[in-house]
Amino acid sequence: MRKPLLLACALAALPAFPARAACPADEAVERLALGIVENRPGEPLSGMASLADGQCAQDKLVALLTRQLGRPVGYKVGLTNPAAQQRFGVPHPVTGTIYEATLRLRDGEEVPARFAAVPAVEADLLLRVRDEGINAARTHEEVLRHVDQVIPFIELPDLVMPPARLDGPNLLAINVGARLGVSGAPIPVRADAEFAAALGTMTVTMTDDTGKELARAPGTALLGHPLNVMPWLAQDLAKRGKKLQAGDIVSLGGFSPALPAEAGRRYTVRYEGLAPQPVTVSVQVR
Repeated sequence: MRKPLLLACALAALPAFPARAACPADEAVERLALGIVENRPGEPLSGMASLADGQCAQDKLVALLTRQLGRPVGYKVGLTNPAAQQRFGVPHPVTGTIYEATLRLRDGEEVPARFAAVPAVEADLLLRVRDEGINAARTHEEVLRHVDQVIPFIELPDLVMPPARLDGPNLLAINVGARLGVSGAPIPVRADAEFAAALGTMTVTMTDDTGKELARAPGTALLGHPLNVMPWLAQDLAKRGKKLQAGDIVSLGGFSPALPAEAGRRYTVRYEGLAPQPVTVSVQVR
């Protein structure tokens, strides 16, 4: 099969990555990228010996997929709860890159059932970075001083391959599943103890159009408090010579498992206790 021109050109333009014992070859990552673009489930990348190899594969994949999904606009943090970490055998969160396409959909919009190779739906939440002071923030109120919006968010990740075959390195290699999402109305941030407490004590639920509750979690499901994600992310990026910048969007992680997205279903995520009235965001899967 002839390679799509954009991906072929992107591969040729890839920077030289440091040699690592089991970092997947460019050709293997290109095959993975082609499958993602064509919504075809793929196979795990073989031979990766560590999370560093998964990160190396992710760097190559993101360089390819920006030609299709738009420039990077921020980050997503996965494995932010102990159950997910245990499932993947990774004792800490992991970071992926989100694209312009991840943020294009708005509350109530429709997506095709085959929007991804292995389409899923997940209750999430976004923060928008106000300024670079976020990189030194450690306490909850310090974090709030350097973000300006909390945004209800339904992530529509692409698991790329059968979930049972995903391990830690391959989860990193597929960019932690970043693909699409649906954003609700932004909530202005108040940099005070009351707003921080609301984020920790809120309840997040996901239901479908029949009213069935698919998931329920407290704010503390994410690293003990949603705002704890930001210092972890800043330190993780610093290890790779990167930092958060003004305007970056951060997906904080799943308040629900990544559930299969079913055709004909409407999914709604509800946040109770975050604002004076419950806040919701919805997506219709055709």
